[in-house]
Amino acid sequence: MKKKGPILWILLGILIAFPVFSMTYYTMVRTSTPQFCSSCHEIQWAYNTWKTSTHVNNAQGFVADCMDCHLPAPHDTVNFFYTKALHGLKDVFAHLIMKDPSEYDHAANRARAYASFKNDQCQKCHRNIAYLPHKRGAMLAHRQVLYPRPGYEKKCVDCHYDLVHNVRDHYQYKECADNMTGI
Repeated sequence: MKKKGPILWILLGILIAFPVFSMTYYTMVRTSTPQFCSSCHEIQWAYNTWKTSTHVNNAQGFVADCMDCHLPAPHDTVNFFYTKALHGLKDVFAHLIMKDPSEYDHAANRARAYASFKNDQCQKCHRNIAYLPHKRGAMLAHRQVLYPRPGYEKKCVDCHYDLVHNVRDHYQYKECADNMTGI
């Protein structure tokens, strides 16, 4: 009978842990889409301006969504979940206290978001920025970001601040990598 006790505890742990893990994973996946983010009226503006940007419309067919830019890489699990929860709570709080969507200050929120960005968030997708054979100036500028001298550190968004979340009356589209501006 003594040997059955630990086995029963292990089975009970599995029976509890599996559904909890599955529900947590399902919730994370469902709440990590741009459509979910835009379900709050405060975020609808960001969603609409994102849809018209080159982060959605490009010849490569790649779509960088909310999580790609606004959250750390998922392999940094603790920081990823912490930041995701913090963003979610902030947005829910704003949603509950604001009666009118026009109260939401997009410019101030954009400035705060850009100030919090780290270069590795951009480099999750833009990996080979040091080799741009047809754009020597951009190549040299990117090297300053990748290998900065002390005191001269730059962020990707220092130069590329106008790529996403700008009101446009048309869809911005990039045809190919050679014609890219604001890589």
